[in-house]
Amino acid sequence: MFDRHQGGDEAVLVCLDFGDADYEDSLIELRELASSAGIVTLAVVQGKRSRPDPALFAGSGKVDEIAEVVRTYGAQVVIFNHQLSPAQERNLERRMQCRVVDRTSLILDIFAQRARSHEGKLQVELAQLEHMSTRLVRGWTHLERQKGGVGLRGPGETQLETDRRLLGKRVKTLKDRLAVLQRQRQVQRKGRDRAGSISVSIVGYTNAGKSTLFNALTKAKTYAADQLFATLDTTSRKLFLDAQINVVLSDTVGFVRQLPHTLVEAFRATLEETIRADLLLHVVDSNQEGRDKQMEEVNKVLHEIGANSIPQLIVWNKIDLKGVSSAVERDEYDRISAVRLSARTGEGLDLLRGAITEFVQAQRSDQGSSQPTMPLHLNTNNTGSN
Repeated sequence: MFDRHQGGDEAVLVCLDFGDADYEDSLIELRELASSAGIVTLAVVQGKRSRPDPALFAGSGKVDEIAEVVRTYGAQVVIFNHQLSPAQERNLERRMQCRVVDRTSLILDIFAQRARSHEGKLQVELAQLEHMSTRLVRGWTHLERQKGGVGLRGPGETQLETDRRLLGKRVKTLKDRLAVLQRQRQVQRKGRDRAGSISVSIVGYTNAGKSTLFNALTKAKTYAADQLFATLDTTSRKLFLDAQINVVLSDTVGFVRQLPHTLVEAFRATLEETIRADLLLHVVDSNQEGRDKQMEEVNKVLHEIGANSIPQLIVWNKIDLKGVSSAVERDEYDRISAVRLSARTGEGLDLLRGAITEFVQAQRSDQGSSQPTMPLHLNTNNTGSN
């Protein structure tokens, strides 16, 4: 029999190099994820492999090295910057005698800490339970023990069967509640459509400055911080451009590489604000060296949720950190391709408002003629910053 260790807040991080070009960026991001979760990093173990070990992921020798580091520093948990199978988690915990967490579980934990609204909490719990369900299939052996108790469970039912049944019941309840909230959101969206509102959603990699930009444009006071996944709940506000233009701006959850599929599915209702948008403001941290890869990851998620065909306006944010002046970038057809600005200082915000206004006016002109005017550069894979 083997019961899982409870874990704690002091961890050893493990990041293995399988030859990926963005390995260094991924390692930096793992540290930031751990910090965002309130984890104290005691040590980082690295290594190179051609492919994961089926039983231990890291291989027997590397696991012994990690176990020695755990004992030396007195760590309570080991966090892998990779997705582990239930069997691999179980085998690693047996070998190292401490809690083992993979990247997916770490991100889910951060989301659980950040959720504020009722809908956000439901979405996070749903994602956690669906992730847990895979662990019940080939998880820990103690779940297979039969437990007695009058009135607690059917004759001969094991703890594993009980857990699976109760989990499935809870998942159904959460999905039903989220469906109700989704219908309410659809009613609100129809009301905006009748009012002739233009829907603009802010998307981007986590910590790119989306919420800061949202607050700067709408004078809202949504939570914004220099940490990963500071915002989970979609917030919508009116964006005042002029009396003739009615724009509703929405701030959305940030994306990250290897974003768990269970999270994308759980947050699909919230992300419908993105799917139904007329324009996406793709915010990019221009000071980030790995910005091109981050843009690719955002576009992957947009494609997964069916928002890849929506016009994008690239917003190169944090120019104050890069020493670049604000400007509007246009392609060879004089279509807007990007705006350079600083959401923190406010430099370039007027240029972004002007770009959105130009988009709305061109869209209205489009509706009145048979010839589309293509107000924006529509290449969602544009990854070059000037």
